[in-house]
Amino acid sequence: MSCPVSSFYATLILLLLWRVEQIADACSCSPIHPQQAFCNADVGKEVDSGNDIYGNPIKRIQYEIKQLKMFKGPNKLIMAVFTAPSSAVCGVTLETNGKKEYLISGKAEGDEKMHVTLCDFIIPWESLSATQKKSLNQRYQMGCECKISRCPSIPCMITAPDECLWTDWVTEKSINGRQAKHYACIKRNDGSCAWYRGVAPPKKEFLDIEDP
Repeated sequence: MSCPVSSFYATLILLLLWRVEQIADACSCSPIHPQQAFCNADVGKEVDSGNDIYGNPIKRIQYEIKQLKMFKGPNKLIMAVFTAPSSAVCGVTLETNGKKEYLISGKAEGDEKMHVTLCDFIIPWESLSATQKKSLNQRYQMGCECKISRCPSIPCMITAPDECLWTDWVTEKSINGRQAKHYACIKRNDGSCAWYRGVAPPKKEFLDIEDP
């Protein structure tokens, strides 16, 4: 039985984050650094929208989209994005005037379709910094073996050399602060990880250095 949908049109730039998890029952999400969203991207199984507590298919909104670029994901064209009808059930609202472009992650749902929730990484393209846009092409990938640990309050510290401490929340009261906008956590040649700033890939001197 198919789910009822309402259809809209939006222009999207897609970072496809094919995740293996099923859609959460409740909308509770932990903040995630943009690099983590990129590194979590992997080919996974398809998901469906699920049913409500009565066993009926969940009503969804359908956005008919124009895909401009695929940064990570399978070589396929996405034509439609589905989401729940309200934020109370993790639904996402996108502007449909055709003037806004988004960077968006989601979960595979059959040919040419994907499902998105509030827990996915979705942001207007114009809101990304120049560093973030450059990092999507290469630099984030260089740190996918690192772990980014969010610091919820002071004091906090790393527990392993392959961690980078994400402190935007305690220093700026925002999860979209300087580290999110301008830094990537890069693995160096000695196996440790450190924050790196710059739109170009790290030089050999940075990768060889022992301490930040």
